[in-house]
Amino acid sequence: MKEENKIIIIITAVLISFSGIISCDRAGVYSHAEKIPGYSWDADNIIEFDPHIEDTESVYDINLVIRSDRSYPYRNLFLFIKTTSPQGISIKDTLEYYLADEKGNWYGSGLGDINALTVPFKNSVMFPLEGTYSFKVRHGMRVEDLEGITDIGLHIIKQNK
Repeated sequence: MKEENKIIIIITAVLISFSGIISCDRAGVYSHAEKIPGYSWDADNIIEFDPHIEDTESVYDINLVIRSDRSYPYRNLFLFIKTTSPQGISIKDTLEYYLADEKGNWYGSGLGDINALTVPFKNSVMFPLEGTYSFKVRHGMRVEDLEGITDIGLHIIKQNK
């Protein structure tokens, strides 16, 4: 397959994945993804999301979208996430997600070499203050440069009452 065709397939897969995430849920409050340069996530590269929350009475689910290519060498991914409120109060979380089973079968969905997996970060959350919240994400793997992660996204969804 020509290199041009591979690039077109990858771009199409990413666009389809994003449109599916955004369009399938009308209660989506925030959805954004950051591309990892060169598909090599340096341990010092902190991905930051800054959603502005206006509704403090609703309950939300917060999900991460992890996209990887087939070169990702592990079946799991450790993430460190620091959440900061508009008042400057911070909470740190260490999370482990499995991207593949023990036989190497990828979870999630994909087209071509790119696989997308939506995983829960926090469920049934109420934001106590109106304002901009900060979510800083960095990988917690034991390598400096983590190969194969193409992008990381954050998706905040308002729960139905």
